[in-house]
Amino acid sequence: MPTIGTVLINAEGLVRARGVRYATASRFAKPEPHEWDGVVDAGERGPACPQPPSALAALVGNSVEGLAFDEHCHVLSVTAPAGASGLPVMVWFHGGAYVTGSGESVKYDCDLLASEGVVVVRVSYRLGVFGYLRDNLGLLDQLTALRWVRDNIAAFGGDPANVTAFGQSAGADSVYALMLTDTEGLFHRAVLQSAPLGTRGPERAEMTAALRSSVSVDASTPADDVLVAQIAVVAEVGPRFGPSGAMPFAPELGEVDLAAAASRVELLVGHTADDGSPYVPSREHWEVVTELIFAGPARQLARDWEAAGGQVATYRFQWAPPGAPLGACHCMELPFLFDPAGWSGAGMLAGHEPDVGLAKTVRGLWAGFARNGMDALPSRSLEFDA
Repeated sequence: MPTIGTVLINAEGLVRARGVRYATASRFAKPEPHEWDGVVDAGERGPACPQPPSALAALVGNSVEGLAFDEHCHVLSVTAPAGASGLPVMVWFHGGAYVTGSGESVKYDCDLLASEGVVVVRVSYRLGVFGYLRDNLGLLDQLTALRWVRDNIAAFGGDPANVTAFGQSAGADSVYALMLTDTEGLFHRAVLQSAPLGTRGPERAEMTAALRSSVSVDASTPADDVLVAQIAVVAEVGPRFGPSGAMPFAPELGEVDLAAAASRVELLVGHTADDGSPYVPSREHWEVVTELIFAGPARQLARDWEAAGGQVATYRFQWAPPGAPLGACHCMELPFLFDPAGWSGAGMLAGHEPDVGLAKTVRGLWAGFARNGMDALPSRSLEFDA
């Protein structure tokens, strides 16, 4: 184990290291790896990237409550069973449309997942104008974090040769981009949860160019003014670009070699039954959005992955509590994967708690996939319901 400062083994026999710096970067500059000396003094949560309020706050709650804001947000947190050795590693990339969220959020506390016998790493990275206006900086942040995991996770009992990248929403889109750009074999399995792959239309390059030409900020612009400019340009540019405009900031991907990625990475990809419901006013419309942005592209990716020679399984999460206003909406599976305390009071749960048995099943399958890949899954097509 690393030398530990304020981090203690908790009553459940887990070690938590929070807010560990993996890189440094000036504004609009590529990240430089932060050399780690093996000493952890990490009892406090690290900062979140400056961001506007989440559009889904009424549904999921405040995902950055209690966190400081700092564009130098290159931190990660590790949760591991005490005395671990050679355990599979799961690296989490949070969602938030590339403009909100943080890996340090209480909503992604993962004691229960780590207790399944895995080492969990949660990554924070630059967002919005800070991370995606130019040079794919947020994606480079994520790659730098994965290199930190490769070089250092053995000190926490993790196996750097058995790493699963997983994420939800924009975090799943990040994992998709990472699969197609990682040429170093930094991870070996991937879970894409509700990736909005339908926003990756042919108009994305034109939209990115429009964003760049409309945002006038530099290294000296105060962070609050950067956010003001970001909000204004998203409101102006986004509606002009159809589905892609729903997520204006994202990594740019050129020509990709799907076969090369499929040969390296086992894939689990899926969505919730009503992913589109938070974004449109009626059930009829949300079914269309679910299919166009989430479900259809997930099925197509699975077919393409298999055709390219890769191993792939799919899932559909359709649990919803009685009286849920938007059904099995976007984010609904997250309280089943992470510690449910962080989701208490979330509007999407309509006053209910996640089903304990189903949550245990979800965590066990995700951890099993991280450990043994396809061999751990009971089916190549999974359904999660009450």
